[in-house]
Amino acid sequence: MPDPYWNHNVHYHRAVLAAVPEDCGAALDVGCGDGLLARKLATRAASVTGVDRSARMIRLAREQPPGDVTYVEGDYLEEGILPEGAYDFVSAVAVVHHAPFEKAVGRLVRLLAPGGRLVIVGMAYDRTPLDWVISCCGVPVNLLETCRRGGEAGPVDMPVEDSSMHWGEVRQAALRLLPGCRFRRRLLWRYTVVWDKPRPDGP
Repeated sequence: MPDPYWNHNVHYHRAVLAAVPEDCGAALDVGCGDGLLARKLATRAASVTGVDRSARMIRLAREQPPGDVTYVEGDYLEEGILPEGAYDFVSAVAVVHHAPFEKAVGRLVRLLAPGGRLVIVGMAYDRTPLDWVISCCGVPVNLLETCRRGGEAGPVDMPVEDSSMHWGEVRQAALRLLPGCRFRRRLLWRYTVVWDKPRPDGP
């Protein structure tokens, strides 16, 4: 079924879904918005929880067919909102830059079960000449996709915020906080981080 709208975050839903482990049990989508990604995750995981601090976004999510998704209104950073160590897969799309990076990543790690997988799709700003060159390379692809998809859109009143970190800072912080993670800068002004949380008894 085609997506109801397209934007740079939705474009990378495919990368998130491709990272879901086989036989995934409990999945969590942080900053779920209107639940579009959470509903997709429900086709890959036994159970899915979507959390968002926006009451309007959660209301929109609950208006859609549930698809075995439970929605929680609240801030994932707050203790007691979600059980720690309970999720085999955690996704966070355009979320971590809304808080201090280390605090956000630390909380996501605590929510993840040992052996679970974390996928972050994030944004950063250009600082170096190379940053600008890479960003410019995305312009023709963006124009093509925007025309093909009928424009860029999303839920009305979706909370948005610019990143306070440049690409180099994000990469360094991710590699420090998530040892062994796979960091990749993407063409349409996003990066992805994929990290598997070690088990206490080893990999």
